[in-house]
Amino acid sequence: MLSLLSRWTGQKPRLDLSHLEVTVYTRAQCCCCHKAEELLREYQGRHRFTLRTVDIDADPALVALHGTEVPVVAVGGKVRFKGVVNPVLFERLLVGESQGH
Repeated sequence: MLSLLSRWTGQKPRLDLSHLEVTVYTRAQCCCCHKAEELLREYQGRHRFTLRTVDIDADPALVALHGTEVPVVAVGGKVRFKGVVNPVLFERLLVGESQGH
């Protein structure tokens, strides 16, 4: 639950997510992938989860699996986003993960 002060100042609390791994499947020349990585790195800096980037072009099986649907973001091993990372939904996922959901 956010404190009154954090709501008033607009600052979001830091969550303890050191146990969480977020994987983003990308392609080198994908501008959407670069935007997703940038957003995820901002959240990583605040909440300290592990962020792993995987270039699917290095693995034919991943190319077959994801094709042109990149970026694909998996949180805790489960695919949560394809194409675009919604920051509001990502924030909610992180809060849920911090509470053990």
